[in-house]
Amino acid sequence: MPRTARKKTADSIFHVMVKSVGDTILFRELEDKDAFLSILKHYKDIFLFKIYAFCLMDNHAHFIIDANGSDISKFMHGINQRYAQYFNKKYTRCGHVFADRFKSIIVDDDRYLVTLSGYIHKNPLDIKAYSDKIEKYPYSSLGIYLGLFKDKYELIDPYFVLTQFSNNINKARELYVKFVGKCNDPKMKAIVEFEGDGSEYRSERKILIRNFKPDRILEFVANYAECINPDVFHIKGKRGTKEYRALCILLMRSLCNMSHKEICALAGNITISQVSSLCSEGFNILKDNPKYKNLIRDFISSVS
Repeated sequence: MPRTARKKTADSIFHVMVKSVGDTILFRELEDKDAFLSILKHYKDIFLFKIYAFCLMDNHAHFIIDANGSDISKFMHGINQRYAQYFNKKYTRCGHVFADRFKSIIVDDDRYLVTLSGYIHKNPLDIKAYSDKIEKYPYSSLGIYLGLFKDKYELIDPYFVLTQFSNNINKARELYVKFVGKCNDPKMKAIVEFEGDGSEYRSERKILIRNFKPDRILEFVANYAECINPDVFHIKGKRGTKEYRALCILLMRSLCNMSHKEICALAGNITISQVSSLCSEGFNILKDNPKYKNLIRDFISSVS
């Protein structure tokens, strides 16, 4: 049967679930959960989406993700693909790791958003060691919400949900933990398990627009890098231009919502794997080279 078109908009908040295929254990070791969160962080830094809650179990994981103007399918496909490569290499296996596509439902209002976070944070009740202390489960954002853990991977914005309870963070945490304990509605549980559906949600959030033209990226990065002609982007193998091409491709993925194929067509004579490799290299340049660490922020400021 043909797949149903995914319901999505770039300014929506999504409940996303990924699940392992068949009887496969998605995270066999704690190291695997850390690897997944590290990959999630990598894509978050490229696509600039926001995460409001998460919980990783052994064979599935839940997230509340604010697309923030990005295409959720692009970055979720990349996250799942990279983790599958990691998993298959580590355990010397081949084949699918995830059960079909990721599942997603658009969150339709603030009440649903808050209630959903509570049900996601209750998932560790099924783990014997944490059944009476779910707030201490290290692969859920509940401990971050309550200030018990540091956000090791800098993934979460807990305040978006917590401020629905109080602007005083201590009071908000007190009210939220009580709220989570009361999340027992079987109808809501069915929704969390994707037995129902949600509708579109738009709030007063400020959404990052992603309709920039690639020529604007080429020109901005050329000026930022100094003494670079934007035309060199289209010339494969030209000496001294790899860093420039890598940064441009990173920004095209992040701020133009361009696919690998679209970038291939623009660059000319370049493969999808090369685009992926250059995007990763661009990310490392931003992370490691002080000259470029504010590149994305400066570009957004220049066009806002």
